[in-house]
Amino acid sequence: MLVSDIESLFLYAGIHNKKLGFYRMLSKRFPFAIYYQIEGNIAQVVAVLPMRRDPAWIERELEVRS
Repeated sequence: MLVSDIESLFLYAGIHNKKLGFYRMLSKRFPFAIYYQIEGNIAQVVAVLPMRRDPAWIERELEVRS
């Protein structure tokens, strides 16, 4: 299910809200979120993170990966 969510970015990249400087797509497989950025015509997945974690942890993870 996560793979199909990531593949759906081919059609839907850029329509999601931005959180912490990245686009965030909530996965159909709870509790994951896919954080990505768009460079030109390419949607680059930065992280797939569990949403049950502490929000401060999620923010630190995204800072490390950016």
